[in-house]
Amino acid sequence: MHAPGVVEVVDRPAPRLRAPTDAVIRLPATCICGSDLWSWRGLEEVTDPSPMGHEYVGVVEQVGDEVRTVRVGDFVVGSFFASDNTCEICRAGYQSRCVHAYAMGLEGTQAELTRVPMADGTLVATPGQPDAELVPSLLAASDVLGTGWFGAVAAEVGPGKTVAVVGDGAVGLLAVLAARHLGAERIVIFSRHDSRRRLAVELGATDVIAERGDEGVERIKELTGGYGAHSVIEAVGTQEAMMQAIRSTRAGGHVGFVGVCHGVELPGAELFFSGVHLHGGPAPVRRFLPELIKMIWDRTIDPGRVFDLELPLDQAARGYEAMDRRRAIKVLLRP
Repeated sequence: MHAPGVVEVVDRPAPRLRAPTDAVIRLPATCICGSDLWSWRGLEEVTDPSPMGHEYVGVVEQVGDEVRTVRVGDFVVGSFFASDNTCEICRAGYQSRCVHAYAMGLEGTQAELTRVPMADGTLVATPGQPDAELVPSLLAASDVLGTGWFGAVAAEVGPGKTVAVVGDGAVGLLAVLAARHLGAERIVIFSRHDSRRRLAVELGATDVIAERGDEGVERIKELTGGYGAHSVIEAVGTQEAMMQAIRSTRAGGHVGFVGVCHGVELPGAELFFSGVHLHGGPAPVRRFLPELIKMIWDRTIDPGRVFDLELPLDQAARGYEAMDRRRAIKVLLRP
């Protein structure tokens, strides 16, 4: 990305091993994330041409001398944060906050090849070479599925609970899938877009609310006897979305916030008296990858359904524009 709204596909030097713990993988598919649109829209500063992309799957082409858990030829899935998976924070299940965490966006995975630092702690091999139809779902596990799943776990989703999801992008839709799998009794999504509403219902939503903000809060309260939801997943990252999530949650309930925050400021007194638990941040996708890969491999879940537009990598700019104008939920790019 050269500037807001300016994405070009250019040749870069092939990635190489820089440390004995690195791996280099070849990507059969990559994608555009909703968080990439913050830069596209100028809400995050772009001062120099920057590589883009942080979601990835692929076949291992090179490994450093100290890599032990993956081999050349393995098909692997990795998190958008590389981690050592051995520090105290990682062992507690928060690999995205590893003391050596490395943002894969610095490598830029909207590419044919990418370097993965700390390969042993970051990459998880699939049981074999996946069928082609599984690749989009495995790619979703790298971020949007893992993020939606963490949002549901952070919101303490479980049997007998009413869950609300603020945000109908790929993360919000896959939070619906996660909530259904985790046994929620009722799953409500806030959405105004017909195609997204339909997919949400197919993924497990029981109710759809078109209203936003305070009107949306009023509607969820009406649906829950005035109490609010037990669990709310915030998957947008704006002030309005965060306050809608908090105000939609009953006292003693939980908000899992996984939208990348921009300009969010919480009113202390309101939060204090709400009695609501807040937990979230960058999803520790690596914690969930083994379980998610198994469910995808066994065809228990199909998160790849959020990809509703596929383009060649050299048409990435079209993909950004389609997502920005909400003509696509999530764009898959083929190198």
